[in-house]
Amino acid sequence: MRIEKNVELLPTIKTAGVILRPSSPELKKTFDEIKKLFEYSNIEILLENNSANMIGLEGLSLEELCKKVDFLISVGGDGTLLSVVRKSFKYDKPVLGINLGTLGFLTDISMEQLPKFIEDLKNNIYKIDNRMMVEGSVNLNKFVAFNDIVISRKSISSMIKIKGKIDGKSFNTYYGDGVIISTPTGSTAYNLSVGGPIVYPLTEAFIVTPVAPHSLTQRPLVMPADFEIEFKIMDNQGAVVIVDGQDIYEIEQNQSIKIKIANKKAKMLHRIQRNYFEVLNEKLRWGN
Repeated sequence: MRIEKNVELLPTIKTAGVILRPSSPELKKTFDEIKKLFEYSNIEILLENNSANMIGLEGLSLEELCKKVDFLISVGGDGTLLSVVRKSFKYDKPVLGINLGTLGFLTDISMEQLPKFIEDLKNNIYKIDNRMMVEGSVNLNKFVAFNDIVISRKSISSMIKIKGKIDGKSFNTYYGDGVIISTPTGSTAYNLSVGGPIVYPLTEAFIVTPVAPHSLTQRPLVMPADFEIEFKIMDNQGAVVIVDGQDIYEIEQNQSIKIKIANKKAKMLHRIQRNYFEVLNEKLRWGN
């Protein structure tokens, strides 16, 4: 296979750090197999501390792990990979996702494909995708998101009113169940389920999608990522802000959440053969 010029490659491929899906002690056998396969190719495997405790082994803190390894391996599904990418983001380590789940938009390597991928990895036949991340702040809380930020009503018995601004200027007021602010990577997640558009994952853009809006004139909006977006909560019951489906913050009336593109990107390790449109075709059963 011909290797393209000027592609991004790992400086060294000597050590990898493994993070396992939480609350899954049955993954010890899978970890043993992963360790055996990588070490057969002279790639040392280190294990993150929480994962190690779960399967009765010794490990390193995530910070120590990221300082020692050339790349990270997330073992589980897309949820596990989301967590790994967010927690390791500041260390700038590429993440390989091994898929043990079902859908797998992000994790594209199966255990059956792993031996061939390791061989290709050693021969520099792989690719690194650089995916847009967003930074957000709620009051004094700052966070990063890989998929999406959801602003949702606190009570199921009432709708929520949210005023949106772009670079300090009002652009819309949403009234309904909430708003999703998605990255292109996250466009196939919650955003897709409420009728938002699919956006190619290497694009730099925000997708703002209303959830069950009161007015049918409220439509999804795709905008360049160099804007700063602000959403002010107008509802007296406040709201909740959910980051990548994993972290939750409460926000009160007249308080705001601010969102902008992060100053660097998440790095994803993929098979050179991976084609995003084939993934969509397979996962969404297009044409069937």
